[in-house]
Amino acid sequence: MSKHPYNGWINIDKPLDMTSTQAVGKVKKLLGMKKVGHAGTLDPLATGILPIAVGEATKTVQYLQNRDKGYDFTITWGEARSTDDSEGEIIASSDTRPSQQQIIDALPAFTGDIEQIPPKFSAIKIQGERAYDLARDGVDFKIEPRQVTVHSLTMTHYDTDKASFTMTCGKGTYVRAIARDLAEKLGTYGYISSLRRTFVGSFTTETAISFDKLSEIVDKGAAQEVLLGLGHALDDIPALPLNQMEASRLRNGQKIIFSSKPDMDRLNTHGVNPLTAKDVIVLGLNDNGKPLGLLSVNGVSAKPERLFNL
Repeated sequence: MSKHPYNGWINIDKPLDMTSTQAVGKVKKLLGMKKVGHAGTLDPLATGILPIAVGEATKTVQYLQNRDKGYDFTITWGEARSTDDSEGEIIASSDTRPSQQQIIDALPAFTGDIEQIPPKFSAIKIQGERAYDLARDGVDFKIEPRQVTVHSLTMTHYDTDKASFTMTCGKGTYVRAIARDLAEKLGTYGYISSLRRTFVGSFTTETAISFDKLSEIVDKGAAQEVLLGLGHALDDIPALPLNQMEASRLRNGQKIIFSSKPDMDRLNTHGVNPLTAKDVIVLGLNDNGKPLGLLSVNGVSAKPERLFNL
C-alpha cells in the first residue's frame, strides 16, 4: 500500500501573480502532503494549465514535461522589456507598428523547427546558476541558441499597438522569446503583455480546477474526486498488461522475458514491436488494470524503471 494518502494529478488553473513553486506549496498545504511537484513552469504573469503531481505521480513528471503545450498570448508592440514580459523594465522603444499583413507574412518563419535563444530571465542553468538569478544580479552572460518546435502559430486578433496569437509547441519553447524575435523581424520591439497556457499533453481546460474550487472540495473531504490517475500523464506511452508472475518479478527488480508467441503477440497488440524495441518505455499494468510502474523494453525483455508504491 502507498504511504501517501493521495496519488495522482491535479490539473490546476494557475492564477495571475503566483509562481509555480507557490502553487505547489499551496497544494501541499491543502492536502497535508510533502511529495508534490509540477510539470512545466509557468511564469507568475501567466495563467492557465499547471499539472501538479501528488504522491506516486511525481515519478511520472519527466514524461509530461516532454509533451506538447498550447498557449494564447498577446504581444504589445513598441517596447522591449528586460524580462520580455510586462514585469520588466523598458530597455528600448520604437514608434514602428507592424501592419496586420506584415505580421501574417512573418509567422511562417516561426513555425516548424526553429532556433531560439531563451530569455535571460529564465530557469536555464548557466554554469550551475539559474539565468534569472544572474540577470537580477546584473551579471553579463550569454545563452546559446537551441532548437525548438512550433507546430502552429496563428494570429487571432489585431490592433495597431498589439496582436493576439494562439500557439502549439514542443518542449522548451519560450513564448517570450517568440514575442521578442517576431517583433525584431517586424522592425520594432515587443513583449508579452498577457499569456495563458491552454493545455499540457492531455491536461486541458476541461479538467482544470481553480484553487478556490480545490479548497472547497478538500474542505468537504472529497479531494480524491479531483485527482486524475497516474496514467493521465502517460497517455502517449504504450500500456502493457502483465500477469501475476510477471508483476511479481518486476516488483523484485528482476527482468521478465517475452518468449512465447502469445507474449510476442501481446507486445505487438499493445504497440511494442519486440523485433525493434530498444529502451522503449511502457506503462506496466497489474492484472487488475492498475499501474504497476514504468518499464524499459529491449527486444523481448523488460526491466523495471520506476515502480509505483500503490
